[in-house]
Amino acid sequence: MNNTNKQHKYDVAYLKMAQEWAKLSYCKRRQVGALIVKDRMIISDGYNGTPSGFENFCEDEEGYTKWYVLHAEANAILKVAASTQSCQGATLYITMSPCKDCSKLIHQSGIKRVVFIEAYKDQSGVKFLERAGVTVERITELT
Repeated sequence: MNNTNKQHKYDVAYLKMAQEWAKLSYCKRRQVGALIVKDRMIISDGYNGTPSGFENFCEDEEGYTKWYVLHAEANAILKVAASTQSCQGATLYITMSPCKDCSKLIHQSGIKRVVFIEAYKDQSGVKFLERAGVTVERITELT
């Protein structure tokens, strides 16, 4: 098996794990999961949800997402910031492509590669990451 096939096999496995992680989210509209991997080791994980100490309801009475809900990739990056690990050169696996705000965090954290399944409606985050030199890949077939 060549390196490209081997990498794809790992990419699919990590994306499947991110899908499982997304199921931990209390959000009703959309559940998103993220893993940060460095040297084939998961250094962080996250899913979208409210900050620690807040109620686990992501949507308001009208069904809109509350403004203070943290995105999965932001939660994963913040976990690394509170640890002794570094995102420098890592890969972010996420079930949905990042928004423009999270893409700034991804770039600043030192993540060099982002692999996702589903495209977010606004692709400006992906375009920003590509402009910043971050490799961005979409994998939709998880077989």
